[in-house]
Amino acid sequence: MVIEQHVEAFLEMLAAERGASRNTILAYLGDLDDFAEFCKARGAVVHRADRFAVGEYLSSLAANGLTARSQARKLSALRQFHLFLIRDGLREDDPTDQVSAPRLARSLPKFLTEAEVDRLLAKAAEMQGRAGLIARAGLEILYATGLRVSELLGLAASALSGDAAVLLVKGKGGRERIVPLSDAARNAAAALRAEHRKGEKFLFPGRTTGHAMTRQGFALVLKRLATRAAIDPARLSPHVLRHSFASHLLAHGADLRSLQMLLGHADIATTQIYTHVLTERLQALVEANHPLAREITRD
Repeated sequence: MVIEQHVEAFLEMLAAERGASRNTILAYLGDLDDFAEFCKARGAVVHRADRFAVGEYLSSLAANGLTARSQARKLSALRQFHLFLIRDGLREDDPTDQVSAPRLARSLPKFLTEAEVDRLLAKAAEMQGRAGLIARAGLEILYATGLRVSELLGLAASALSGDAAVLLVKGKGGRERIVPLSDAARNAAAALRAEHRKGEKFLFPGRTTGHAMTRQGFALVLKRLATRAAIDPARLSPHVLRHSFASHLLAHGADLRSLQMLLGHADIATTQIYTHVLTERLQALVEANHPLAREITRD
């Protein structure tokens, strides 16, 4: 693949100025390279595309059966790219500003019940060997902190050591945040660390000494655990545990601003996907305490 020079400069900016992860950069590269090929086939260049080219590109995505969410992601990549071009004086206008994003169906985050999490923790405690240590530590830490899987697997071997009550996490865009730790999470981390081979750098070690466990490897451990706990493996993932952490906190009285800080969201609008939990809690509050609701119950 030959990367168009302006696209390459944009990707370098993401890495240097925003601290974008490798996966994020690869995602932008894939989206922008796809648009560059579309432009090339029509005798145009990607950094000079007009709004008609952007509109035709999105129409072609829809015609090829791409989901609305994937279309929206590609449009977002184009917008970020053109804002970069304007900032660097490479063009004066943004061809994406008059292009509407496809309407997305509202989707609620998938999460486990508290009873299901308890069942997973109990089964993880029964698992033997390295897989059991990884399962228990991963569950305890994810459910106690709401970390992203990349943040979890990037934890240093010394993380959660000692009696520190909080953990400093470096998240998306290099943003740092502090999350509280539970005794159970620290104990599980200590048990995993006690079985480390010499020279391990990561709390969740991979097959090769000094390397972190892969997402695929960790996901496989979770799938095996789900089967043991009689939970559909398709329902369990690190992101589902992150959603469970957030949903259960709100259900027990946490506010959105605090949750935003714990999850590391740059915009509270992202955190607001969990308001369905608040709605359910308020409905239960009204049903339990409103005079009319009590009268209906008595009838």
